[in-house]
Amino acid sequence: MQHEVIKRQKLLNGQGHVAEPGWARHPVWMYDRRDIKAPKIRVKEWDYYMAMNDRFAAAFTISDLGYAGMVSVSVLDLTGPREHTETVLVPLTMGRLGLRASSASGDVDFKNRRVHLRCTLRGGFRHIQCVFHAFEKGETLKADLLIRQPAAESMCIATPWAENPKCFYYNQKINCMPVNGVVSVGSREYRFRGSQDMAVLDWGRGVWTYDNTWYWGTASTRIDGEPFGINLGYGFSDRSSATENAVFYRGKIHKLGQVTFDIPRRADGSPDDARAWTISSDDGRFEAIFVPVLDRSALIDLKAFSSSQHQVFGHLTGTAILDDGSEIKMRDMMAALEEVHNRY
Repeated sequence: MQHEVIKRQKLLNGQGHVAEPGWARHPVWMYDRRDIKAPKIRVKEWDYYMAMNDRFAAAFTISDLGYAGMVSVSVLDLTGPREHTETVLVPLTMGRLGLRASSASGDVDFKNRRVHLRCTLRGGFRHIQCVFHAFEKGETLKADLLIRQPAAESMCIATPWAENPKCFYYNQKINCMPVNGVVSVGSREYRFRGSQDMAVLDWGRGVWTYDNTWYWGTASTRIDGEPFGINLGYGFSDRSSATENAVFYRGKIHKLGQVTFDIPRRADGSPDDARAWTISSDDGRFEAIFVPVLDRSALIDLKAFSSSQHQVFGHLTGTAILDDGSEIKMRDMMAALEEVHNRY
């Protein structure tokens, strides 16, 4: 039984524990760094935007991991396929990047000699502007994307770690946001049109234990003209109160139980992007085959801090069952599924 949280309340109690673990359709928990009972160097905050269609994708990240900040931009050509990612590291940020306590208010603006990434919120729109010098082969990346946030339900979750209740994961996923605009790298242009193209926001705050592996899947599109999206996630924190697995359809959440990615492996244990994956839920409401197209892999190894990432883009085909029992057929829907192992 998954616990839905409805009451607006502080995220953490006086002991720094999640006051009411569970999931919600809106961000009912109020986050405040001052309530955290853990060292500043352990606090993790991030805003991650990804715009995607069947042909290309672009992702923008501002994250404050306590002992380091990361500003990262990725551009992916899914027809090539090819991708390029650049990341700027900032030491010992510990809250200095100014990431906000709420996903619904406040602007984020990072600038140094190489990159300027700005995300502003105005009247139901999220505006992403970016200039990244020497992004690829000396060419400059420029991005100007306007994301419209409909009045729709989103997937929110707040869960602790069983082994350390002062650690917590507070997250909101906003899917199915129409996106218009252009991302260019030199003379190459990637143009998003909101009639079909969608963006997702992954907004996260928390204190994590040192060693974790997570799995995440996301997609946003239109099926028969109606907004449809998925959020699948598991592998870390205590999910006994709720999962973050959900289907979005016509602005409403349809909640799923536990979901598992059956990932083929190479000899070294890494995900095999040459073979199809299967995805299934324990309640039988989500069954799909995922055919990889491109693995955006990255490895950062600074000894005490490391991150091994495999974000795999591909086509998803299968069935999702809504709360009323009706079926939604997914056919070659572009999705991104990832496996990430962090020690930080």
